[in-house]
Amino acid sequence: MRTLVIDHPLVAHKLGRLRSEQTSSATFRLLAEELVTLLAYEATETLLVRPVEITTPVATCTVVEMAEPKPLVVPILRAGLGMLNGMVKLMPTAEVGFLGMVRDETSLLATTYADRLPHDLSQRQVFVLDPMLATGGTLIAAIDLLLERGARDVTAICLLAAPEGLKRLEEAYGDRDVDVTVVTAAVDSHLNEKGYIVPGLGDAGDRLYGVAE
Repeated sequence: MRTLVIDHPLVAHKLGRLRSEQTSSATFRLLAEELVTLLAYEATETLLVRPVEITTPVATCTVVEMAEPKPLVVPILRAGLGMLNGMVKLMPTAEVGFLGMVRDETSLLATTYADRLPHDLSQRQVFVLDPMLATGGTLIAAIDLLLERGARDVTAICLLAAPEGLKRLEEAYGDRDVDVTVVTAAVDSHLNEKGYIVPGLGDAGDRLYGVAE
């Protein structure tokens, strides 16, 4: 397993504004979208491409385009949906699947309530969108499902990660013959007693969409 923490001034600037409790939901959504695009640029470094020949206004030349099968982008609902636009801006021809998972606030275990993914992901590159890698339970459940369906490698793009979550992923995939990568803007200090990242940015879903009373 590989962890890639993006050290870039723009990433740090946008993440800092996301953290502030004064940032409105509208601004939070915009910043999250911009930050995901920056992270996605690094996350797609190993994207599979194939050579094709084209004709320019001057001559013919060989260029590259995304290889088949196309990569699959999977936002984990609901908060991952707020990251989708930032990802598809960079890869508009990628396919999109959806995975709904909920974490029990007592046990911190994740269960699946919606699955809109292909049943056969053989040799597919998959990019999972999940804003917060906290305990790691939700992300591990999602990655296990993708690998069971034949995904060739899985890259998780997270706005923030906690050391505890990264450790659980390393324990789950470090000794396995699978390609799992986590790309994040920062690794924070720790998890609190409620399983929230500290200093973090709060509940990403609530901050993206507000709290429906």
